[in-house]
Amino acid sequence: MPLASIIVNDRGSHPKPGEITLAHLGVLFLDELPEFDRKVLEVLRQPLESKEIVISRASRQITFPANFQLIAAMNPCPCGYAFNQDIRCQCSPEMIKRYQNRISGPLLDRIDLHIDVPPLQVQELQSTQAVENSASVRKRVIAAYELQMQRQHRLNMSLSPKQLEQFATLNPLAAQMLETAQQKLNLSARAYHRVLRVARTIADLSESPEIQTQHLSEALSYRGQHS
Repeated sequence: MPLASIIVNDRGSHPKPGEITLAHLGVLFLDELPEFDRKVLEVLRQPLESKEIVISRASRQITFPANFQLIAAMNPCPCGYAFNQDIRCQCSPEMIKRYQNRISGPLLDRIDLHIDVPPLQVQELQSTQAVENSASVRKRVIAAYELQMQRQHRLNMSLSPKQLEQFATLNPLAAQMLETAQQKLNLSARAYHRVLRVARTIADLSESPEIQTQHLSEALSYRGQHS
């Protein structure tokens, strides 16, 4: 995808909204993330923070809205078979590292959930064990949404660091866990606050009035080695 098309359709002095603004209040899905040009990916950093795109021209400055949810997917290696020591994977450790390093640390820092999705095993495909259906999940999500609006009149994703101190407080045990994790995972201030927001949301989904250690532990697991 060309650089201009993801930010703005550049037409000289008459720029038009690009894919980021077209995804405003919706989802921007980028498949095969490492295959995008590095410059395209890096320009995502600013709108992910400010929720807008500012285009400056000699005669004027234009601001486009860009409040979107970013979802991205990528293979574990260039061939896609690195999971579970699959014998089909012929990628060397150096090739895998080089492939994964196409995504910069600062961009990964702005993505809240990093989730590995290994292939399903035959036993899992044949399993008849009951799982939570979509209707049940939807009910829990709506309940968590309403709880957040009642408690703080905004979603957890919109809480400022100052507001997190009020609405995402930790008991001494959880606070110690986060302090230890910050040192081991080398969490930036941005990642620290993102972990708190995710933990607060996990607690809300469990209808827990306060963040428990299990909620914080789950939130930290989504940072993984990419922090």
